[in-house]
Amino acid sequence: MRKTELLIPASCLEVLKTAVIYGADAVYIGGDVYGLRANAKNFSKEDMKEGILFAHEHNVKVYVTVNILAHNYDLEGVKEYILELNEIKPDALIIADPAIFTIAKELAPEIERHISTQANNTNYGTFNFWYNQGAKRVVTARELSLKEIKEIRENIPEDMEIETFIHGAMCISYSGRCLLSNFLTGRDANQGACTHPCRWKYALVEETRPGEYMPVFENERGTYIFNSKDLCMIEHIPDLIEAGIDSFKIEGRMKTALYVATVARTYRMAIDDYLKDPKLYEANIEKYKEMIKKCTYRQYTTGFFYGKPTDEAQIYDSNTYIKGYTYLGMVYNIDDDGLAVIEQRNKFCIGDEIEVMKPSGEDVPVKVLEIRDSLGNQMYSAPHPKQELHIRIDKGMGVGDILKCRE
Repeated sequence: MRKTELLIPASCLEVLKTAVIYGADAVYIGGDVYGLRANAKNFSKEDMKEGILFAHEHNVKVYVTVNILAHNYDLEGVKEYILELNEIKPDALIIADPAIFTIAKELAPEIERHISTQANNTNYGTFNFWYNQGAKRVVTARELSLKEIKEIRENIPEDMEIETFIHGAMCISYSGRCLLSNFLTGRDANQGACTHPCRWKYALVEETRPGEYMPVFENERGTYIFNSKDLCMIEHIPDLIEAGIDSFKIEGRMKTALYVATVARTYRMAIDDYLKDPKLYEANIEKYKEMIKKCTYRQYTTGFFYGKPTDEAQIYDSNTYIKGYTYLGMVYNIDDDGLAVIEQRNKFCIGDEIEVMKPSGEDVPVKVLEIRDSLGNQMYSAPHPKQELHIRIDKGMGVGDILKCRE
């Protein structure tokens, strides 16, 4: 059996550390430029260095996205960026464009090169082409079935790795090659500036009646006609492993620390349970399904893994996000008085009933007993995000624990 990697996204340094603590084998991130999530917080050079050091101290790998489809004016900047990354030494670069691949091969030959799903990798001939160019890994197109992935595995070198998205948002367009955003807003999805128009609310206009908007109702909030369900394969870990996939990739470089912690912890538990004993995994499937719903999500689908999705597989009862919890902050230290130190993300007060999410899999209900600011001043509530707080609850907390509250 091939080793299975759990690959988690991170939008910033805080989320990278969350991913590592909550079970990632590897984390993928983007810098300030040349990645396909320009609107994520992303990583400065200094944060990238710190994140890679933190991950490596925990035996976790870090991959950096350089996966735009480049224009002529990008290439000189890409060369400078690759030279910077060669100094920082991530474990791999995720690349879609052959020109960027060539630059990385020449300027950073010791860093692995992985081929992004953006390159439309749909057959074993393509995989072998990239292998012969020096790629270590190829990310499958999201339109492939497990049967097709298994056939690819059977027709590529043993040491070539397959990475596949198994959870998260699905793009309306073929392997993310979308022109909607550029057409409607002038912001190019293939340059990292997607505005996600597939998730907007639309109305119908008849040709002879311009300006007369006719609503199309799917639920009380209207219609989202281009919007896909989210992918979720938590119930199908055995099939993913059987297909020969090396890296289970989670989508979400725009997501919060709470989302990343929830998804990483759930898949970590499911994968480990299956590898320990398939019967243990089968016995816990309902538990995994409940755990995975404790973060923001749309309704779930298995995408293309079992063939082309049917209407029933993609049509919603509700197209909107389901949000069960609000993220309050993560414990990054315990002070001399035994109070947990967090950077606050949302409001809470003394006396509130909240939950502590632990990397081990527990969600512990607690009560907030004390709140102090960074100067030690007592506070009744914590209304302002991103301030340092020292808090006491009625049960113990440790570094890496996440605080959240129900919606």
